[in-house]
Amino acid sequence: MSLTFPSRFHCHEVKTTQPNKLSNETLRCDIPYQPPFDWGWMFSYLRGRMLTGVEFVDNNRYLRTVALDKKRGQCGWVVVEPSLKKHLLRLEVSPSLADALPAMRTRVERLFDLTANPRQIAAGLGTLASGASGRLGLRVPGAFNGFEVAVRAILGQQISVKSATTVAGRFAAAFGETLETPFPTLTRLTPTPERVAQAEIGEVASLGIIAARSKSILALAEAVASGKIILEPGGDVAGTIVQLKELPGIGEWTAQYIAMRALSWPDAFPHTDLGIYKALGVNKPKQVLQIAEAWRPWRAYAVMHLWKSLEEK
Repeated sequence: MSLTFPSRFHCHEVKTTQPNKLSNETLRCDIPYQPPFDWGWMFSYLRGRMLTGVEFVDNNRYLRTVALDKKRGQCGWVVVEPSLKKHLLRLEVSPSLADALPAMRTRVERLFDLTANPRQIAAGLGTLASGASGRLGLRVPGAFNGFEVAVRAILGQQISVKSATTVAGRFAAAFGETLETPFPTLTRLTPTPERVAQAEIGEVASLGIIAARSKSILALAEAVASGKIILEPGGDVAGTIVQLKELPGIGEWTAQYIAMRALSWPDAFPHTDLGIYKALGVNKPKQVLQIAEAWRPWRAYAVMHLWKSLEEK
């Protein structure tokens, strides 16, 4: 196939090492990033939150199913793996997504925060990024699919990451369409807002999701499906946060978390997070916000450093 891409992306057809009933050819692209990059922490973060059937994460690879335009046959899978020798992230897409490679590349850049300048950010964070808990290569995990991350944020309200991940897997199994792939761990597509918006509250609650959160998820799905709320970077972040908080059950923490990951807002700051309180040794929101003023406009990265510091204690 003949494809043209910007010169900084190196693309070529390869033979896949996995059995593929549709074709034995895939397309790969190498996407550059500025070092350093703490890949261990990034994969650990994503692995702890992976959506069963939709995503699979091991120590150095990220795999997921994708549906962009089902009418045009743009459904398939992607595999992402960092190069061991160069500052590149290698993206491999199924043949069915070859025409959508630019869009896939953009989504992968967002998910792994590949456009970040780590030294510029570290300079803005000061001692937070240079002390014992600081990691120069920490990035903010973004979103391959904004609605998916927003639902996960609601499911994660006031419960453990492990519990939220389990419930999210049930949610994907209930509302995500099945998809055949060469990978046994990838079996379905992520639920779409259009499909979820058609559900009854009892369908959602039957998955072990309390009624209040079920109502929030349905309201979010309706807002996204109608186009009222757009969960993509580049829009009016402040306005989107206001819209999110107008939905039932979405408060400051959830809205800021969605802004941090789905909207790729580098200054998002869920200041009511209990982990942030613990890392800073304070217990009042005003104290947290006062301390965080010094980290603008990189407060989302400060959150990553604070969460990481808890792992090191």
